[in-house]
Amino acid sequence: MDESRYITKFLANSGIVVNDTKLIDDFSADPKVLELANQILYNQKIIMDKWKLNERVNTINSLVFPVHNGTVGIKYYSKVDFIKLGLDDIVKFEFKGLEQIGLSFDEKEDAIVGIPIESGETKVSFLFKIDGELDSDKLHEKIFSVIINPDPKTLWKNIESDKNDPFWKEEDVFVSDKIGDKNIVIASKRGRSHANVGSFRDDDFAYKYFNNSGWTVVAVSDGAGSYPLSRKGSEIACSTVVEYFEKYSDLELSKLFDEKLIEFNDSRNEELLKEIELLAKKNLYKATVFVYEKLKAYADQLSIDSPELFNNPKAKSPLDYFHSTLIFTLFKKFDFGYVVLTFGVGDCPIAIVNKDKTSTTLLNWLDVGEFGGGTRFITQPEIFHSESNPMITRFNFQIHTDFSYLFLMTDGIYDAKFVVEANLEKHEKWLEFISDLDGENESKTLVEFNRENQNIGQQLSDWMNFWSPGNHDDRTLAIIY
Repeated sequence: MDESRYITKFLANSGIVVNDTKLIDDFSADPKVLELANQILYNQKIIMDKWKLNERVNTINSLVFPVHNGTVGIKYYSKVDFIKLGLDDIVKFEFKGLEQIGLSFDEKEDAIVGIPIESGETKVSFLFKIDGELDSDKLHEKIFSVIINPDPKTLWKNIESDKNDPFWKEEDVFVSDKIGDKNIVIASKRGRSHANVGSFRDDDFAYKYFNNSGWTVVAVSDGAGSYPLSRKGSEIACSTVVEYFEKYSDLELSKLFDEKLIEFNDSRNEELLKEIELLAKKNLYKATVFVYEKLKAYADQLSIDSPELFNNPKAKSPLDYFHSTLIFTLFKKFDFGYVVLTFGVGDCPIAIVNKDKTSTTLLNWLDVGEFGGGTRFITQPEIFHSESNPMITRFNFQIHTDFSYLFLMTDGIYDAKFVVEANLEKHEKWLEFISDLDGENESKTLVEFNRENQNIGQQLSDWMNFWSPGNHDDRTLAIIY
């Protein structure tokens, strides 16, 4: 170090200008002066180092920690990449405040992990020390926020529907029964979107096993929520299907149908098969007309008795107030296998899985629209006269050696579990659905398909509590197994 030059600058900064070089050299050579100058230089270096450390700490404090938002009850993971954040000069650190919301810092993963237990914005302290600081120096504190969203399930209200309403129905119903050599379980549950506002379950179902003939009928309907009496429409639609086959179906025609089926099994005559199929569709058609006329008569009479109920500008006629989809199946076991007849209008699928679960057959096509609004209803007279979608295409006739499952469901199940219509044609998606019922789901809720299981109805109802973002409609599922 040139002590003379330093002292010259030091004196100049104090307003003392010395031009005599010898005088400055002699003064700088004084051991005491030299010691004092070195002390000043050392202290200046300490101050400069401290300033740089202080500047670095301020830079770190102004840095935004890119931590993820979380959700109560859902596994949380947010990587803290020290290198990417430019924090490789941090030599010691710890987090405080994570534990109160169920989180911690995993040093092996360099990540904040855990399962959040509390929602809200939590202030977390990041205590740290950077390279160059002494062990005795205090840790610096950087405050950042971790935002945990509430469990969306807890945001839904469960408001009871008005039991004094003349068309009130139970919000959660289920039933199980033995039907010949098969069993049936059905559950129907009010959707969260309805429960949230205290409105009604619009879905419905009905079934009947006829001991005298061996036939079983199962019907499922989804009332259109935007039409105020649709919940009654779905109820009437399902019960009327059963009523028709119980009281009004042509018994002679049914007997002839059975005889022809047995004859076909012996002869394998394709022309006879076509005749049988036509007979089946004629009988199913009569059932649908019966349902339509029953609904229309009820709607017309109610509009006279209670005109105050009919004030929806969207409705063009009293029958519109009862808009409902409808699917039903009629099946029977013969020596050669099961004859399965189906009908469908609307967006509710029917499917059958063969005995060894190697194939699945969709038994109806769905009325769906690209942008919604494509659903059709049994209450619409135009479905009986449509040229683009002839009524006859809504009926199906099939013979199956045996089956493991026969499913009927409303869109509250289909939308959540199959997402798009194309997936209904994929056998692997039905296998996934069966596995889901068997307990391979987030909540590990299972339905035990055992003929002796007396609790299967409750199990299916519990399974239908599954969470599916954006899918909160009524859910109805009928399973024959």
